[in-house]
Amino acid sequence: MDLIKLSASEALRMMEGGTLSSEEYVKAFLKQIELREDDVGAWIFLDPKLALEQAREADKRRKDKNAGKLNGLPIGIKDIIDTKDMPTENGSLLCKNRQPSNDAHLVKLLRDEGAVIMGKCVTTEFALSGPGKTKNPRDLECTPGGSSSGSAAAVSDYMVPLAIGSQTGGSVLRPASFTGILGFKPTFGTISRSGMSPISQRLDHPGIYANCVEDIDLVASVILSYDSNDLDMIQNYQYKRNVNLNKPIKFGFVRGPVWNFGEEDMQSGIEEFVKKTSVDVEELDLGRDFDDAARAHEIIMNGSIVNSLINYYQADKSNLHPFTVKRIEAGIPVSASDYVSAIEKAKKMEQILGQVFLKYDAIITPASTGQAPRDLMNTGNAIFNGYWTMMGVPAISLPFLKGKDDLPIGIQFITNWNEDLKLLEICKYILKKEKLAD
Repeated sequence: MDLIKLSASEALRMMEGGTLSSEEYVKAFLKQIELREDDVGAWIFLDPKLALEQAREADKRRKDKNAGKLNGLPIGIKDIIDTKDMPTENGSLLCKNRQPSNDAHLVKLLRDEGAVIMGKCVTTEFALSGPGKTKNPRDLECTPGGSSSGSAAAVSDYMVPLAIGSQTGGSVLRPASFTGILGFKPTFGTISRSGMSPISQRLDHPGIYANCVEDIDLVASVILSYDSNDLDMIQNYQYKRNVNLNKPIKFGFVRGPVWNFGEEDMQSGIEEFVKKTSVDVEELDLGRDFDDAARAHEIIMNGSIVNSLINYYQADKSNLHPFTVKRIEAGIPVSASDYVSAIEKAKKMEQILGQVFLKYDAIITPASTGQAPRDLMNTGNAIFNGYWTMMGVPAISLPFLKGKDDLPIGIQFITNWNEDLKLLEICKYILKKEKLAD
C-alpha cells in the first residue's frame, strides 16, 4: 500500500482502527520529501525530528484514548502563518529567522485536534508576487502559482496530504488550478487571521489544500471557528449544519468581465465542460455593474499593500524583491476616495450577486487564465479570482480540465455567503456526476 496516496480521511480511519500509526504515516511523507524536495522546493522549514516527535505524541494520545479529530495527520503551513516552534519568515529576507512566540489561531486549532504540523511551506514574498524556489510538480519548468506556492506543490506532489494557504487575490485557487488539486477558500470571516501576516484586512482569506473533498471538509470543520481577535469574523457562524441540496442543482456559468484574458485552451475547455456536463447549467451574465470588478479589487489590494508593507519599504527597500517594490509603489498613488469608491462598487456587486443566488445554487467560472505558465518568475494572473475574493464568497477549484500541454486547469465553483458546507456537498455531487468522485 502506498501510504502517501491515501486520503487523509482514509489514513485517519486506519489509525483509528489500529492498522496504521501516525509515526509510520509521517515517515512515508518524509521519505517522499527526501526524494522530491530538491526538485520541487516546497518547504522553507522542515525538521524531520520535530515532525516524528509530534507523530509519536499523536500515537500516544490515541493509545490513551485522548485523540483529537485530526490526530496524527500531517499538515503543511504557509510561511506567513505563525508557528511557535518553527520560524515564520514571510518569504522575505527582511524577516529572516523571525521566530514567533505563539501559534496563529488556526494553527492552535489544528494542534488542539492532534494535527502534526509538518513544516512551513514556501510563499512568495509577503504573499505577493515575488516568487520563491518552488516549482510545479506537474512540470518542473512551470510555476506552481502563488502566493501559496509551497502549500499547493506539497499537496500535489504527495509530500503532505493537507496544507494551509491564503488568498488575497487568487493565491489559493490559482495554485490549485496549476497543480491539479483542490483549493478551497471559504466565506470571508470564517477562518481567523490572527497570527497571519496581513496584506489586506478587507481581502485576506486563509484556505485549505487537499486531494479530495472529504479531506477539505475534515480540516474546515476544525478551523472554520470564531476568534474574537479577528474583528472581521462572523459571529454565530456554523459550519456544520444540515445541508439539503435541491435536486437538480442549478448552476450558472459566468464567463465574467475578464473573459478575454483567458487562454484558448481554458476557454474551449470550460465551454465544452458546460456543454457536455450532465448537471443543469445555463449561461449567466452578471451585467454592466461587474465591468470594473477586477479594477475595483486591484485598487483595494494596492491601497492595502501600502498600509501593510510601507514600513518594510521605507526601512530597507533594497532587500525587498523587485516585484514587491513594484506592488508597493503601485499602491502609493491610491487615494482614500479611490479606495472608498472601490469598496462601494464591491458592495453594489455583492447586492447583485445576492439576487443571483436566489435562482442558482452555484456559479461555474474559470479558476485561472489557463495552464501554469512555463516561467518560474511568473506566478500567473489572478484576474479570474480577485473580484470573487473581494466579495468574500466561498470558492473552490476542481481539477476538471487539461491544457494544451496536458497540464491541469481548474474550474472555480462558487456559492452564496456562509454556504461553505453546501459548496463542498455540491462538489461531491458534481464529481459524482462527472464520475470523478473521491
